[in-house]
Amino acid sequence: MKTHIIKYIAVAFLFLLAPRFVFSQCRISGTVKNNNGEAIPFASILLKATGEGVKTDTTGTFNLSTNAKGKQLLLVTSVGYKSFRKEIALADSSIYLDIVLLQSDAQSLHEVIISAGSFEASDKAKGASLTAIDAFTVAGSNADVALALRSLPGSQQIGEADGLFVRGGTGDETKQFIDGTLVKNPNYPAVPGLQQYARVNPILFNGILFSTGGYSALYGQAMSSALILESVDLPAKSSAYFSVFTANLGAGIQELAKNKKSSYGVTLRYSNQAWYNSIISQRINYFSGPEYLEGDANFRIKTGKTGMLKFYTNWNTSNVGMRNPDIDSAALRSTYQVKGMNSYNNLSYRDYLNDDWKLEAGVAYSYSRINTIQNLTDADGQTINLPNYPFNEKNNHRIINNDFAQARLVFTLMFPHNQALRFGAEHFYSHDHGISNDSTIALTDNLTAAFAEGDIYLANNLAVKVGVRTEHSSLLNKWVIAPRASLAYRLNDGGQFNFAYGIFYQEPQNDFLYQTTDLNFSSATHYVLNYTKKAHNRFFRIEAYYKQYKDLIKTEPVISNDGKGYARGIELFFRDKKTFKNLDYWISYTYLNTKRDFLDYPGEIQPNFATPHTATVAIKKNLQDINTYVNISYAFATGRPYYDIRYDNASNASRIYDQGTTKNYSVLNLQVAHLMSLFKSWKQKPFSGFSVGVNNLLGTNPLFGYNYSANGDIKMPLTLPARRYYYAGFFMSFGINRTSDILDNNNN
Repeated sequence: MKTHIIKYIAVAFLFLLAPRFVFSQCRISGTVKNNNGEAIPFASILLKATGEGVKTDTTGTFNLSTNAKGKQLLLVTSVGYKSFRKEIALADSSIYLDIVLLQSDAQSLHEVIISAGSFEASDKAKGASLTAIDAFTVAGSNADVALALRSLPGSQQIGEADGLFVRGGTGDETKQFIDGTLVKNPNYPAVPGLQQYARVNPILFNGILFSTGGYSALYGQAMSSALILESVDLPAKSSAYFSVFTANLGAGIQELAKNKKSSYGVTLRYSNQAWYNSIISQRINYFSGPEYLEGDANFRIKTGKTGMLKFYTNWNTSNVGMRNPDIDSAALRSTYQVKGMNSYNNLSYRDYLNDDWKLEAGVAYSYSRINTIQNLTDADGQTINLPNYPFNEKNNHRIINNDFAQARLVFTLMFPHNQALRFGAEHFYSHDHGISNDSTIALTDNLTAAFAEGDIYLANNLAVKVGVRTEHSSLLNKWVIAPRASLAYRLNDGGQFNFAYGIFYQEPQNDFLYQTTDLNFSSATHYVLNYTKKAHNRFFRIEAYYKQYKDLIKTEPVISNDGKGYARGIELFFRDKKTFKNLDYWISYTYLNTKRDFLDYPGEIQPNFATPHTATVAIKKNLQDINTYVNISYAFATGRPYYDIRYDNASNASRIYDQGTTKNYSVLNLQVAHLMSLFKSWKQKPFSGFSVGVNNLLGTNPLFGYNYSANGDIKMPLTLPARRYYYAGFFMSFGINRTSDILDNNNN
């Protein structure tokens, strides 16, 4: 069984109930067209006093929800057209506007949006492109950010480790950011051979940008991918919820002040898998948990007309203990237990200083404590100490405490025609201290970065984004400079070509720095070219890329930066919400050709986390007559290589003693959700529902690789803890009825 698979099932169900999570008392909608009656896509719609805004979709349609009241100035702009201004009166009712923009003197083509290497998944990106809520409600994603994005091209289907493995990169090469600040520990502490899940509550975000390459100079320390999360502002109204699922309990509130200028919220979740594991047989013998306790709180304050101050805190504990046969001796047992405690705190502020200047600031602090105990025991559970290899390395105790802090400041200077200059700086402080058996661990680093980036329109259909980032690490005592550049060319038919280039640096992992600090930054140089076309609720993207890795970490014969590698491939993505009534589906395909020489690899070989071919299909069917939703997802991947790599003393080098390729990966997931309204006579009637699902419905037995004994005579398969995972639960929310929004979202 997956150790934490239902932690956010209730949250996933909430997304089913809330496709547009942020509601308001007034909705402004309409169309934007030119004087020939043609729709203008990507026009900017802005309420000047509040700073709230959206962009039109490919049909020129827009929807803007706001808490503002009274007379407001609405601004509409688009490249090649004259600005449109209109004073509107906002009340509790909705407003519909038909807006006509006149062309400027310059010949106009559609606005160019640079998108090489990224999927924008936010409420601002409407139409047939993938949104955050789409991803979270994919069957089998369990509302986990990393798992949700595995339905997009570029991601590998990894079932035995944490994180996103993107385009030949490791899970550590993908970083997550919340409102600009780095999330140091996004997942629960690692457990060998098992996937651990995200700590962050996905309900907090109304925007996700998943960049698989060529991302902005405003972010760093991620060689392969950046997952950029934007938290919600004020909720539309006060609300509360509770949920009861198979092994999970959750409850939360969001309280909006009467003046609608501030809010606070608290949630609490508890999960214990012991009861489920006692019913559904597992291949792993758990003696503790898996058990998770998590809480978070937030407050948001609107400052002035355009300012927003937001605070978010998350704390959690975990306990996972397992005892299994030792791979080197059938008579002995290997015990592994990890206890984790983590706190993450984020304070962000943004405001428009005037019509041309915008300020964004953020500070974050996190604390993590990971206590790992590994023992060799007899059949009665008594610890055994044996002097010979490999048994003399099987009793270990490690406690690592980490303090991490970040401060960040970004200024944006805006120019006409959506051109802008962004610049700023940030500082990261990290301090590790603890023990590893009889040794003391202490490591401190101060990393300082400065960056600048400009959006420039060379023509009405040609735009560039040029940036640079420089970083200095006090621990490595090294400077690096990372140039970034993107170019977009828009065709008359609405299709667009995008190109991106950039160098991306990353410090070595702390496990290597504990042993030596005489190391350099590792780097990856990205080249990305794609073509996109979005029209009539259909979206198509094809993308080719090449990555060159330099200065990767090698562990044999000594720890060094002598590693290297490459990754290249082609990706396809197609989504269709038009062809079949009340049915939404998308298909993705990834071709990956990658090799790297790193860690103990004897040379450049295909890494054991990469496969040449990966495909996913997601289908969502809305049965409107019975308020029921059926979600199906399927993932296929060709086999991954596995190796028995050991150090050969005779040749003073690593050597491959055994190798092969796993069987193909094939997993089908199913989720059914039914929505209903109970206690209709209540003044504040709750809105409820239940959800059932099965992960790996067909009961296939995916093979992720092998663990080898010290002498290589025995190899044990790495696979799922159980053939299938079942879940069922009930959810009830108070304060917001979201039926109409669900129906709207599934008919856009």
